[in-house]
Amino acid sequence: MKDPQTINQQQTNNNVSNHISGSEAIVRCLIEEGVDTLYGYPGGAIMPVYDELYKYQGKIHHVLTRHEQGATHAAQGYARISGKVGVAMATSGPGATNLITGIADAQIDSTPLVCITGQVFSHLLGSDAFQETDIVGISTPVTKWNCQVTKAEDIPKVIAKAFYIAKSGRPGPVLIDITKDAQLNTFDFSYNTCKGIRSYNPVPKVNNDALIAAADLINKAKKPLIVWGQGVILGKAEEQFKAVIEKSGIPSAWTILGASAIPTSHPLNVGMVGMHGNYAPNKLTNECDVLIAIGMRFDDRVTGDLSRYAKQAKIVHFEIDPAEVDKNVKTDVAILGDAKQSLEQLLPLLNKNTHTNWHNEFKALYDIEYNKVVKNDIHPTKDGLTMGEVLKEINIQSKGNAAIVSDVGQHQMIACRYAEFNKSKSNITSGGLGTMGFALPAAIGAKMAAPNRDVVAIIGDGGYQMNIQELGTILQQQVPVKIVVLNNEFLGMVRQWQQLFFDKRYASTEMVNPDFIAIAKGYSIDAKKVTKRENLSNAVKEMMQSEGAYFLEVCVEKEDNVFPMIPTGASVSEIRLS
Repeated sequence: MKDPQTINQQQTNNNVSNHISGSEAIVRCLIEEGVDTLYGYPGGAIMPVYDELYKYQGKIHHVLTRHEQGATHAAQGYARISGKVGVAMATSGPGATNLITGIADAQIDSTPLVCITGQVFSHLLGSDAFQETDIVGISTPVTKWNCQVTKAEDIPKVIAKAFYIAKSGRPGPVLIDITKDAQLNTFDFSYNTCKGIRSYNPVPKVNNDALIAAADLINKAKKPLIVWGQGVILGKAEEQFKAVIEKSGIPSAWTILGASAIPTSHPLNVGMVGMHGNYAPNKLTNECDVLIAIGMRFDDRVTGDLSRYAKQAKIVHFEIDPAEVDKNVKTDVAILGDAKQSLEQLLPLLNKNTHTNWHNEFKALYDIEYNKVVKNDIHPTKDGLTMGEVLKEINIQSKGNAAIVSDVGQHQMIACRYAEFNKSKSNITSGGLGTMGFALPAAIGAKMAAPNRDVVAIIGDGGYQMNIQELGTILQQQVPVKIVVLNNEFLGMVRQWQQLFFDKRYASTEMVNPDFIAIAKGYSIDAKKVTKRENLSNAVKEMMQSEGAYFLEVCVEKEDNVFPMIPTGASVSEIRLS
C-alpha cells in the first residue's frame, strides 16, 4: 500500500501535468476525440503544435504531405472509407489558403473534416503581419462552422464543438484558426466531449404522418423509382435500404456518391443516374409515377433541365438536411430525419411487391445501351485500348472488393459506370466540386484508414499531375496504394465537349506529358506502362498482387468519348447514346 506522501506527490504531478500550453492541449484534445492519423504541413504559425506532436509520437501519427491541398484530400479519403472525422493541419497564410479546395470539396460532398490552422499572434491580427490571412472570412462559405481562437483556455471547448458539428447530422468540414499566443499560453486543461449545442438540431425527428403518406404513395405506385445518394452511406443505413427495396421491389438507381451502398450486382440496382449515367434510369425518370429520393440533393448533373424533370411523378424525399427539401425539386412528401431511422420505420408500412412489368422496361433499355455503348467499352474491337476494358480487368483481379478512388473527368465516369462494388464505402470520388487532383492524395488517406483493403486510384493524366508531388508522401509513409493513370494525352472530358459542341476546336486541352514511369521509379514505386491489349491482363494482375505501391500507366484511345451523355440544358429524356 502506498504511503500518504507518495499519494500527495502523485496528485501534485497530476496537477502540474494538467497545467499545459495551448499547443499541447490541441494534441490532447485530438487524442480524446480518438484521432490516430493527422495530415498536415508545418510552418511558423503552427510550429508549437508540431513540437507537441513530436512529444506525442506513438499516440498520433502525423503524415507529412507535400502540399496542404494534399493534406485535406488525404483526410477526405480517410474519412470517406472509415466513417470517422478526417483531420488536417496547416500554418497561417498560404498554408491555410491551400486547404480551401479540399475544404470546399468536403463541404459539398458532406465529408466530416476538422482543419486546424495556425495564425499570427492575436495582437497582430488585422495588421497585415507576415503570413497573416483572414482564413475565417475566406473559409466561411465552404465550412459547416469555423472559429478563431485567441485564448488558450478556449481550445478544448472549441475543438470538442468542432468534432461534434463535423460528424453530426449532415457531416461537413469545420475550420479552427488558432493564434500563436493561444498555442503558447498555459492553462489548467480538462476535456469534455460535446454532446449537443443549443439551437443546433442536427437530426430532425421523423414525422410519422409523413411516413404514412409516403408509404401510401409508394404502395399505390405502378411505376415507382428510387434514386439514392450518399445519405444512405453516411447514415449507415445500407441494411435498412436493402430491406426496403427488396420488400417493395422498386427499381433503384444511384448518384455517383451513393454508389456501393448495395452491391453492383443486386438485381434491383438499375444503375447510375446523371449526365453520364445509365440509359434506362435516366430515360425512365420521366416515366415513373412516384420518384423516391433517399439521401440525395437533386444536383443539376442528376436532373438535367429542372423544368422537364419528373414532372409526371409524385416526389417523396427522404433527407436529413431541411435546406435540401424543395430547393431544386418540389416534393409531395418530405421525410426529414436520419436515413437509418426513417427507413426502419418505413419498412413495416410497405406492401410486398415485384413490379415485374416495370422492371422489364429497364431491362429492354439496358439491352439497347449494352449493344450501342457498353459492349464497345468493355469488349472493344478497335486496336486501341479503352478505359472500360481497364476497369473490367480491375474487376476481375479485385473480385469487386477494391475501393476505387477517382477525381473528375472521363476516367471518373468510366470508373463509376464499370467498377464493381461489393462493399459499401467503395467509391471515393470528388462529386459536387469535381476536383482534379483529388484522387492521388485521397487514395493515400483511404489506404491508411483501411490497410486491409485494396485501394486503387483511377486517374486521368491531367488530374494526376495536379498533385503528383504526393508520390513523395507514398514514398515516406510506404503506403501500398495502387495508381492507374488512364493516359489519353488530353484533358479528356473538356476535349469531348470541344469535339461535340465546339467543332473539334481543341483549345488548350492536348497534354504533352512527362515520362510517368521514370517519375514513379524516382519515388521508388514499381511501375509499368501498357500500350497493347495483350499485355493489359498480366499488368493489372501484377499490380494487384504487388505488396507495395504500384504505378500502372495505360495508354488509351486519345479521342474516345464517354456515353451515354445528357447535354447541358437537356432533359434526362434526351440522353444520347452517341
